[in-house]
This record gives sequence, structure tokens and C-alpha cells, in this order.
Amino acid sequence: MQIEINAKKREAQGTGASRRLRRAGTVPGIVYGAGKNAVSIELNHRELFLQFRHEAFHASILNLNLDGKKEQVLLRDYQMHPVRSEIQHIDFQRVSATEKIHVKIPFHFINQDTAPGVKLGHGIVNHVMTEVEITCLPKNLPEFIEVDLGALELGQTIHLSQVTLPEGVEFAQLAHGADAAVVSLPVPRGGADEEEAAAPAAGEAAPTAAPKAEG
Repeated sequence: MQIEINAKKREAQGTGASRRLRRAGTVPGIVYGAGKNAVSIELNHRELFLQFRHEAFHASILNLNLDGKKEQVLLRDYQMHPVRSEIQHIDFQRVSATEKIHVKIPFHFINQDTAPGVKLGHGIVNHVMTEVEITCLPKNLPEFIEVDLGALELGQTIHLSQVTLPEGVEFAQLAHGADAAVVSLPVPRGGADEEEAAAPAAGEAAPTAAPKAEG
């Protein structure tokens, strides 16, 4: 998915200037990196927000059209209004085709409803992680990482090392020896195992109430 955003250089600087831009429906921002000078920019809020609300905007290489010159960038930071759904400021980082990038991207979980531990064991999946930091060259950046839960049984956990990655992509945490849990399927409290343990064994009579004493 190719996402293009339009921007122009911002001449006015300072808090007051940024406030005036926001009142005019414009978002102040900055683009930096790749050995070039940082540039203050401004973007149309309506156009930006239409792209911003898509998941891919937050984990994809974006094409920034800055005064007619295109650059590839990543979203690095943003500030939202504390009450309204308005972007107050946005930061982009330029990317180089030959340098690896570190990006947080979302997990997409598939086959959850058909997992044996859910369908037959009536367990509830616990999503320990919903996103993860990866490292790769820009050309290999995926929009998301897919996690297949189709074989998940009660009591099982899927770790990062068990997740299949696209070619050229690595989990940043695994590079530091941290094999974190991604998703787990705990055995339900009061589930089948506990009911079986509480039931009388085969051939064993069920306990009877003590006889009442005669008065």
C-alpha cells in the first residue's frame, strides 16, 4: 500500500505561529534524518487525518511530497489534542534504502475462533503483545506480522521465536535474547479439568448426607 502525503516548508516558527496554523486547519511538523538538515513543514489537517487513521500509515514507508520533491519517510512521533481528534504536531524521519530501520508494527491474529483451545476448550485468548519492534531494510518492511492461532491448545503460549517472519525481517527483541510471549491460551478457571477432578471416580459411590439424629 503506497501512501503519499503532501507538505510544504513552514516559514513561521514558534508557539504562536503553530497555534495560528492549527486554527487555520494546518498541522505543523518536521522531517529529519538521512544526513540532511531538519526541515519544518506544514500539512493540511483534513488530508493528513484521512491517511493517519489507517493502520498502514503508522507502520509503512510513506511518500512525502514536499513542495514537489518526494522523499521516503517514516512516522516517528505525533501529538494529539487532549479532547478532540486533532493532530497537533507530527514528526517524520527520512529513510535510506541501504540502512536498516527499527519500526513498531502490529500483529494480526488469524484462525483464533477455530483454535482447538477456543472452539473445543472454550478458552479465551490472551493477547500479550499487539505490536512489536522489528528491524529490516525499507524494501522489506511489512505492514503487519501475521500470527496463526489455528493449532493453539489450552495452556499453550506462542513466543516470538515461533512466529514466522517475512524474508529480511527480524524481531529486535530476539536480537537481544528476549523471547517474549506473544499470545497465550490459559486453562479456564473451573474448566473441564477441575470438574473431572471433583467428580467421583468410576465405581465409587457418591457421598451421601449424614442421617439426621432422632429427637
